[in-house]
Amino acid sequence: MEKLATTPSFLILAIYLLCSIKWIQIQTAAAAAAATQELLKGFTATPELSISSFQPLLTDHTGNYSMGFLRVNRTLLALSVLHVPSAEPLWQADMARLARWSESTQLFFNGSLVISDPHTKVFWSTGTNGDRVLLLNTSNLQIQNLDQSPTVLWQSFDFPTDTLVENQNFTVNMSLVSSNGLYSMQLGEDFIGLYENFEEDIKQIYWKHGALEAKAEIVEGQGPIYIRLDPGGFLGMYQIGSTPVDVEAFYSFQHLVPGFRRLRLEPDGNLKGYYWTGTNWVLDYQAIKDECELPGSCGSYGLCTPGSGCSCIDNSTEYNSAADGECLPPETGNLCSRIERQSKFRVLRRTGIELLNKELMGYETTSSLEQCEISCENNCSCWGAVFNNASGFCYRVDYPIRTVLGVADETKVGYFKVREGTGKKAESRFGLVVWLLGATFLAFGGGVIGFGVYRAWTWRRKRANGLREDVGEVNPGPYKTLGACSFRSIEIEMT
Repeated sequence: MEKLATTPSFLILAIYLLCSIKWIQIQTAAAAAAATQELLKGFTATPELSISSFQPLLTDHTGNYSMGFLRVNRTLLALSVLHVPSAEPLWQADMARLARWSESTQLFFNGSLVISDPHTKVFWSTGTNGDRVLLLNTSNLQIQNLDQSPTVLWQSFDFPTDTLVENQNFTVNMSLVSSNGLYSMQLGEDFIGLYENFEEDIKQIYWKHGALEAKAEIVEGQGPIYIRLDPGGFLGMYQIGSTPVDVEAFYSFQHLVPGFRRLRLEPDGNLKGYYWTGTNWVLDYQAIKDECELPGSCGSYGLCTPGSGCSCIDNSTEYNSAADGECLPPETGNLCSRIERQSKFRVLRRTGIELLNKELMGYETTSSLEQCEISCENNCSCWGAVFNNASGFCYRVDYPIRTVLGVADETKVGYFKVREGTGKKAESRFGLVVWLLGATFLAFGGGVIGFGVYRAWTWRRKRANGLREDVGEVNPGPYKTLGACSFRSIEIEMT
């Protein structure tokens, strides 16, 4: 009976969420239809405070794509190109920095497309001297010169953010960066690589797809490779000509799918492909199939065991996916600064450990586990090492520890540094609460003692002058704020 009674509430909630999403899509489409299809010199626009999601400024002639102000976290602004039917962002001017959603923020076109505000002056600019801004029916935003025939001076396809769309070329000079900035995609000489990003320009590759060269070969000296998302349902790698040197097939490969395609580097580090059915996006490709192979699947100092899920390298720490999904606060940088070298670090050791990307890492051969650990202990840029007793291979980790793989092989041993003072966040918060309570108690106790000393001194002084004061006449007001008042403020209030 309880199940029957609660089911309608879930249905109502689901219907409400679907209607809310649909309403945002309808609002976006209606607003985009009213936007212009060309921006000329002298154009200016400011964010409208009443708009909650997207303010369109420019559309393509089909109405499928729109460029405008995307509201982020209520207070920030991103200049974005959206797929109108789904309200899905495809491009953003600068993912690392966002302007404020304020009437003082301005977008204008003076030959360059410029975002400015009173604080940063020029926040972002294309640095061009063109005649018009146009949005093509491919979602490509262009600045063109119209002297004779239209000449492209700048285009968004040359500056992708986290997404590639069909027929968009991706070259060795470009990179996709996930929306949280943790992961990136780049091209090598003959491969596609996914990288985890750390501070100080440290990158670690965690997925690599090399060219098979089945139908064409990469010729040395004939230029770099590039990739393109093909409407036929594959990611093609090319060097010269139209024959690909590699084909990374999607699920719909060689099946007729009329919908628009996109490829996005997701916030979890996976590379996923989708196509639009007219009503929703369908997952059509993912580079990494096993969740345990994602670099941050179990967070900092996390242990991912296939079939068992997430736990922590430190057995005394409980993994809580409902909270922030971190066993320890994420580390940054290294231990090489003068202050860091003087401080200490503690060590976590665990058997049955393997690195997710060991095939893509270098290693050295050591005679023992102890030698492997010493090679890391004496290196301030090393955060950990994994030793294979069977082969003698020592894999050193020169970046902050994220998720490692749990395996049944006890001959594989992990050694990991933890910066001194780093502990579970819950413990840190508990310590802060205890400190605050202690400080409050001391302040209150000190105030009471001080007040008692003062009253004793006053009573004795008045007694020496032959005066007696009835204690019941003292104003009790100061007791109410004693913990927040200084002794001087109490003295003033009582005199």
